[in-house]
Amino acid sequence: MFTFDAVIDAVQTGKKTFVNTVVTNETAKDAMIKFVDAQTKYTKDAVKTGMDTFTVLTAELTKSVQNMAKVDYAKLGEGFAKAYTSSTK
Repeated sequence: MFTFDAVIDAVQTGKKTFVNTVVTNETAKDAMIKFVDAQTKYTKDAVKTGMDTFTVLTAELTKSVQNMAKVDYAKLGEGFAKAYTSSTK
């Protein structure tokens, strides 16, 4: 199954490589790397939560559609027709 972790890791590794290449001050470099690590954790958690939510919503939508398919629409239509004709008399 496809996960976004590989994409997130690739982007964040690129950021770390940039920081390690460009920043010469070790204290600043360490602080920036910690920030990138925090971004990585947050982004992975946000994506996981979003995917979990999407999975639950999809499952519930599937259940709803299956339940709608069980309805006898001909019988339902007859009921509406009877109710309409009785209310118009």
